[in-house]
Amino acid sequence: MTQITARLPDELVAALDDAASQLRCTRSDVVRRAIEVYLDDVEDVAVALQALQDPADPVLEWDGVRRDVLRQG
Repeated sequence: MTQITARLPDELVAALDDAASQLRCTRSDVVRRAIEVYLDDVEDVAVALQALQDPADPVLEWDGVRRDVLRQG
């Protein structure tokens, strides 16, 4: 495993320590998980943007989607 170093504002470190205390884990655990979640989100946004730019991907009208969903429920 690779170790990295980062400089953080004191307020962010305090929030990190609070989160670690509440979760009963280490700072490293909180930072690791936060980075994993962030990178998943970045990947999801990239996939969504790619789908929006695909001319072969059909555009759905909200009213039609809503009607279909309500019909199934």
